[in-house]
Amino acid sequence: MSPALIHCPKCQAELLPQAFNQGTFEPCASCNALLQIEIFPALFRRPEAGRAGEGILTEGEASCFYHPQKKAIQPCEGCGRFLCALCDCEHQGQHLCPSCLETGRTKGKIKSLESKRTRYDRLAFALALLPCLLFYFTIITAPITIYVVLRHWKAPLGLTQRSRSKLVLAAVIASLQIAGWATLLIALLTK
Repeated sequence: MSPALIHCPKCQAELLPQAFNQGTFEPCASCNALLQIEIFPALFRRPEAGRAGEGILTEGEASCFYHPQKKAIQPCEGCGRFLCALCDCEHQGQHLCPSCLETGRTKGKIKSLESKRTRYDRLAFALALLPCLLFYFTIITAPITIYVVLRHWKAPLGLTQRSRSKLVLAAVIASLQIAGWATLLIALLTK
């Protein structure tokens, strides 16, 4: 976190780190308002590997909002709460607390955070194969299968899915079903 995130409450100008933790009132460089700025060291500390929720060592150190007995290593970039290494959830370079991460997921504010994904390959495969048990349904499901395959061809694959082979197989089966219906229709019309 950079010192640019600390602003004068009166004029909103950036406050210089030299004015922090002086124990006296210092004038703002822009508006000369007298301010006493006490900043916990955890505000500017970068998270380090191997710092798995160490305890509070000295007086004046910030503690984790969720674990008061643990030393804070990082503030949440969403709400500003201090977090220990256990509570610090890093997502795409942002450090968030569990509460902000959950709020972002449920309200859709964090678009890149997925908790589920529709498997269109399975849907298309089921639409192609299941109606084969009752052949007459394929007149409806085969075109729907082709539509699903074409519509969702570029949709993201499942988290464990490696290829689009089921989509291709579903399209082939649906095409054969449509060809079968076309052949049957032509045969009935030519008699």
